[in-house]
Amino acid sequence: MSRHSDAVKGRMMLAGLSLAWGLSWPAMRFALVDIPPFAMRAISAAIGAGAVFALARLAGRRVRMLPLRAWPDVMVISLFNIVIFSMCITFAQLLASTGRVAVLTYTMPIWASLLARVALGERLTAARTIALLLCAVGMVVLIAPLAASGVPAGLLLALAAAVSWAIGTVYLKWRRIALDPIALAVWQFTVSAVVIGCFVPVFEASFRFSQVRTPALAGLLFSGLFGSGAAYFLWFSVIRLMPVATASLGALAAPVIGVVSSAILLREIPTVPDIVGFVLIFSASACVLLQPGAPTRRQPEHT
Repeated sequence: MSRHSDAVKGRMMLAGLSLAWGLSWPAMRFALVDIPPFAMRAISAAIGAGAVFALARLAGRRVRMLPLRAWPDVMVISLFNIVIFSMCITFAQLLASTGRVAVLTYTMPIWASLLARVALGERLTAARTIALLLCAVGMVVLIAPLAASGVPAGLLLALAAAVSWAIGTVYLKWRRIALDPIALAVWQFTVSAVVIGCFVPVFEASFRFSQVRTPALAGLLFSGLFGSGAAYFLWFSVIRLMPVATASLGALAAPVIGVVSSAILLREIPTVPDIVGFVLIFSASACVLLQPGAPTRRQPEHT
């Protein structure tokens, strides 16, 4: 296949990937109308594991059991990249608008840059310093109007999700784990489904799946099949066809799609401070991802 064909294929996959991630934000909010948080995330993770496994088999790739020595690392990565991350964004969506949560979650590259400076000794370049300043101003613009009426717990949870995702990403780079990314994805989702599922009988024992209506069921299936499973598989397909920095920058369309689709589907119309904050944070993330050694390069974005 020619380089031109690879580039076209990569761009098409990247467009589908951004749509899957972006539309997953309102999809999750629809699911949360009838499905409580722990049940929603446990089922979504289980669907994601099954979807990645099925797509891998269709593509002729085998998903093997990981070696015993890899499991401690898999547990740590699963904890930060999926369990804590997904529960923070889920509760954040119950307490704040989905568009704001989506954008604040995508501050992850900034936190990853700071953590990489400490844990990996990566240099804080001029571009990253500018990104930190843009991000700080963007967060102030976004959060300050809401803080006037109390602690914006939903937005703080969104930031906690971004930091958790950054910790998992930097840990993966620090450990230099040599594992097949598709197998790692399947087992991360599987571990996360089991861990989160343990909380369902404790906090949501009264939940009955028979009570779930069609919009919530559709949101759950979209989030699991496309936002988790297909998106994760597509990400690793995309980075085989184009530079990782290019793919990462292209994937920044996801929060934009998340904001626009939330405005249309959930009727969450951004205010002027929201829009200004969104632009500043988006610009900050782009500055970080423009760096060829960005710590996000081996870890996909997800919801």
